[in-house]
Amino acid sequence: MPPRTARLVASLAVMSLVAGCGLVGGAGDGRVEIAFFQFKSEAVQTFDRIIEDFERENPDIRVVQDHVPDSETALRTRLVRDDVPDVMTLNGNASYAELARAGVFYDFSGHAASRTVTPAILEVLAELGTANLGEVNALPFASNASGVIYNREIFAAHGVAVPKTWAELVAAAEKFKAAQITPVYGTLSDAWTTLGALNPIAANLSPDDYWDRLRDDQTSFQEGWPEVAQRYEQLSSYAQRDRLSRGYDDGNQAFAKGQAAMYLQGSWTIPAIRQFKPAFDLGVFPMPAGEARLVSGVDVAVTMPREPRHERASLAFVEYLVRPEVIAAYAEEQSAIPTLRGQAPADPALAELAPLFAQGRIVGFPDHQIPPVIPLAQIAQQFLIDGDERAFLSTLDKEWDKFARRRN
Repeated sequence: MPPRTARLVASLAVMSLVAGCGLVGGAGDGRVEIAFFQFKSEAVQTFDRIIEDFERENPDIRVVQDHVPDSETALRTRLVRDDVPDVMTLNGNASYAELARAGVFYDFSGHAASRTVTPAILEVLAELGTANLGEVNALPFASNASGVIYNREIFAAHGVAVPKTWAELVAAAEKFKAAQITPVYGTLSDAWTTLGALNPIAANLSPDDYWDRLRDDQTSFQEGWPEVAQRYEQLSSYAQRDRLSRGYDDGNQAFAKGQAAMYLQGSWTIPAIRQFKPAFDLGVFPMPAGEARLVSGVDVAVTMPREPRHERASLAFVEYLVRPEVIAAYAEEQSAIPTLRGQAPADPALAELAPLFAQGRIVGFPDHQIPPVIPLAQIAQQFLIDGDERAFLSTLDKEWDKFARRRN
């Protein structure tokens, strides 16, 4: 076990353990059996079909899908027991970054598949952290986009073009407000939904080196985020009056019914909205703040252990997963962003975002840079309730400093 992995496992050993699965080895019928750890509940059946097709082409390999409700805790538990799954899907977030930097994951940098990924998408994942400079510790399987979901019918009826600047966004909101149309549907009772606006605003107003400087104690939230806080609160003020009592499911249904012109969520919300059968076309545009880059994260990253037990079989399955036709089919079904060069979103709601991926005008989620121990969503929720900018930024600094002391 690499030294960094050993240190991480030692630190994880103090965590509360939950039930996990045992080692996977021979299938008992001569086939090599590999464990596939998969974290997305809505994609279990999709991956079952993928596995079935893979096994048809590879009759000497059996893939066992393992899906558990609390995937991050379950994976950390397995790391403690030195029981790393053969192939894993993970969300490209702060938890992934911690494990990647600790040297837990495989290095795909010499693998041909890493050169087929859209460079900007691969860079978003790399910026979260790698075991060593230049390594590729996971392959992006599906990406997402966080921006502004909008009702194309309402925009057209009121002669409003897609905003390209912050001033145009505010002007659009004012025009809808004057027409007695809710500009933005708010869902503040679910704290996590408050990040739908914070992420793209912060990503476009923060310098590219902001997170490195923050980790090096060269800046702070109070120094770097005043404009972020001001625009964040300004946009929230255009939500409906009962926003404090409305949650994610309420927002999806209300937006589908045409009760607002805009909804501050991401591409992952589109299937949920469509469950309510909206009678209009919806689209997504990037938040026009600062550089107006599209905030995108690797929704599903595929990886393997640093030292695989069944390297040939595991690599065969990974190579199958990142085939263009497999990625394209998954992206179409899940309203995701395909990750390979030359691929564009199949969902017409995402059509306006395709050029940004092609041009590399994307940036990662700010909240993926913030460790889960910092309750960012709850802090942001409180700010949108009380409007206390000073408390918002100082609380973030205090929580970051506590995390930094524990880390050091």
